[in-house]
Amino acid sequence: MTDFSVRIAIIDYGMGNLHSAAKAFEHVAPRAEVVVTSDAAEIAEADRVVFPGVGAIRDCMAEIVRRGFDQAVRKAISEKPVLGICVGMQALMNRSEENNGVDCLGIFPGNVRFFGRDLHDGRGNRLKVPHMGWNCVHQAIDHPMWRGIAQDERFYFVHSYFVDAAPEIVAGTCDYGRPFAAALASDNLFAVQFHPEKSHTAGLQLLKNFVSWQGR
Repeated sequence: MTDFSVRIAIIDYGMGNLHSAAKAFEHVAPRAEVVVTSDAAEIAEADRVVFPGVGAIRDCMAEIVRRGFDQAVRKAISEKPVLGICVGMQALMNRSEENNGVDCLGIFPGNVRFFGRDLHDGRGNRLKVPHMGWNCVHQAIDHPMWRGIAQDERFYFVHSYFVDAAPEIVAGTCDYGRPFAAALASDNLFAVQFHPEKSHTAGLQLLKNFVSWQGR
């Protein structure tokens, strides 16, 4: 499939500015049709779906369920390539510790946990939470979404909670006081904790890979 025939739907459930993600896809696939949408029908008709998220998981999950996107995301994953980003990745898990505990979509086994308030690196230096800035991602598996991206490439993160997932679905790892899942993969779904749209060359390559990835 060439980017000329690809329609990419970025799900808009009112949580975060999606302009940068849309612009990044338009840059890597200038002939593709990129839509930011809250219309379930447009999501169903798209060739690729992006499930982003910014903010508190309680508010994100409330809007996802209220707008029926929980079912739309499940259906999309069964049919086509889906990319989860940041809180969009966390929402795929069973449950999050944020906001005194929030049930998530339960699409991936595992939970979302707080980094803690007494976090240190291997040399004993205090680490700030949220984890904000550039960090290396180690590719745990060979996957088409990593094509053209060097091992231990740096990506941009902004998060206070991390995904604790089953090893068999971890596609990439990062370390910030402790190792955590930076990317997950299962069939049509690939999800990342970092922001590819803010990660310059490596992030743009990952988005370009998503445009051509056929899933499964």
